[in-house]
Amino acid sequence: MSKFVPNKVYLRGILLHYFIQKKSAAEAHRILVQNYGDNALLDTTCRDWFRRFKNNDFELEDKERSGAPKKFEDKELEQLLDEDPSQTLSELGKILQVDESTVSKGLGMIQKHGHWVPYELKKRIDSWIASKDMSFFRRGIHVLPERWEKVVSSDGQYFK
Repeated sequence: MSKFVPNKVYLRGILLHYFIQKKSAAEAHRILVQNYGDNALLDTTCRDWFRRFKNNDFELEDKERSGAPKKFEDKELEQLLDEDPSQTLSELGKILQVDESTVSKGLGMIQKHGHWVPYELKKRIDSWIASKDMSFFRRGIHVLPERWEKVVSSDGQYFK
């Protein structure tokens, strides 16, 4: 049996239904997550659509976009990262001849507090945790009291 995977227009229709029922965007988002899990729209996307509905824009299809089309393929970006994963967004942008914000979008990154972080950071963190042996965490927990004592007694000074 195949699992139903809703497309974005279908989910927007559900949002419109909840908008008409006078539910909040946050409440509609919670319901989508309960029912569709990882296939649900992001909270910010739900809020954006509720804003459109409040402005009497009930068109669920994507609008035509102006602007230049994508100037590089994701495969090019992946290949560059495979060659050297330590490259900065600026370096990648120069190589691909696009702005670093275009590269960040290609990577699924956003800027928060001056640092580029993945949109889907949780998946990467879960993957990192799963890649570690349980002894890694036991060791960390075991040395935690000793390290915390060093933090407290260092009075803000660097220590190893």
